[in-house]
Amino acid sequence: MLRIVKNIGYTLYRIWFYVLVAVPIVLFFPFLVLTTLSEKWYPQFFWLARNFWARPILLGMGCPQKVTWEQKLVRGKSYMLVANHTSMLDIMLMLRISRNPFVFVGKKELVKIPLFGFFYKRVCILVDRENSRSRMGVYRRAQRRLDQGLSICIFPEGGVPDDESIVLDEFKDGAFKMAIAHNIPLVPMTFYDNKKRFSFTFLSGGPGLLRAKVHAFFETANLEDKDKATLREQVRNVILKELEK
Repeated sequence: MLRIVKNIGYTLYRIWFYVLVAVPIVLFFPFLVLTTLSEKWYPQFFWLARNFWARPILLGMGCPQKVTWEQKLVRGKSYMLVANHTSMLDIMLMLRISRNPFVFVGKKELVKIPLFGFFYKRVCILVDRENSRSRMGVYRRAQRRLDQGLSICIFPEGGVPDDESIVLDEFKDGAFKMAIAHNIPLVPMTFYDNKKRFSFTFLSGGPGLLRAKVHAFFETANLEDKDKATLREQVRNVILKELEK
């Protein structure tokens, strides 16, 4: 009986999440569409997404945030933001952490999500990981966004492992290659609680604190493409050691 009650609770919690995702999009739909008509208006779209989408979702889910900073982001400067990826809450938490407008680089499959996908394809840099031409195009689109004063965000695991016992999956090269190519600082972040609060296992999750840590930045000014593997493993080790504490 207790199991049935818990499963009902988990199901209602999931449904509530998707309601919270959809309602702000519906309420602010005209303003969101307007701010996607031109790339120069992206900072306004980001502000709406950060304050009137991500914030209500996390508050509505009963997930207050606590962020520890080893180094602060400088307003108006471009960065490569990376973090471990275990939950859909990662997107909202990243939006809440960075006041600097950034653009997500993400897989094209998310376009299929109703409502969310409509804006996702308009404002994010989409990549087909199976297509080399698509991967190369990401670098050109990222450079254009960086030239506009924006930052870039990539979850370098490239997806969420099916096996949730994996603490941190192997990292792909893209974020590190891009940070070096565009000569921008790389900002590692550790998300401690997102998997526990809202993993991809349907019958799981629940309200509680979301903790995050922004680690000291990795500068790329003196690095070359051949250094990307070393940088990748250094950043992964920082996040992995934090998760294993």
